[in-house]
Amino acid sequence: MTERVEADGARWALVFIRELGHPPQKVWAALTEPGRLSQWAPFDAGRDLSRTGDVVLTMVDGPDRTDTAATVLRADAPRLLEHTWGGDVLRWELEETPGGTRLTLRHVFDGRDAAPLYAAGWHICADVLVKLLDGVPVGVIRGRDAMEHGWEALRAAYEKSL
Repeated sequence: MTERVEADGARWALVFIRELGHPPQKVWAALTEPGRLSQWAPFDAGRDLSRTGDVVLTMVDGPDRTDTAATVLRADAPRLLEHTWGGDVLRWELEETPGGTRLTLRHVFDGRDAAPLYAAGWHICADVLVKLLDGVPVGVIRGRDAMEHGWEALRAAYEKSL
């Protein structure tokens, strides 16, 4: 696990790296296929993200649904996925390693103070993603449900470390 925050022009980037014991093709499917994405990510996708163009990402928080316009900017399977999420940009890089895949998320956003919040959320999402890839899905944890799974403690820890 590696996390850091760095300047990205007038914005900020959370760089979030995880080593996954699965090949890039399997990780790519989890990042792009709506049925898999909805099992670990903070949003559902209105279509497969493996091709460029507009898409709707729906934030899900219990019974609440919020549609957010997004655009897939790059989709180079199974190495690079870059898309907007509202005003943010998410860049997912997959590098094959001897043990599987190094997944690097570069989340570009406004307001440095948001970094610990995003880091805590992506931390929980990444833990759920690992379980899904391992074949033992635990069910999606997002929105208010994340509070019951250590989100506040993670946010506080990231506030100190970032």
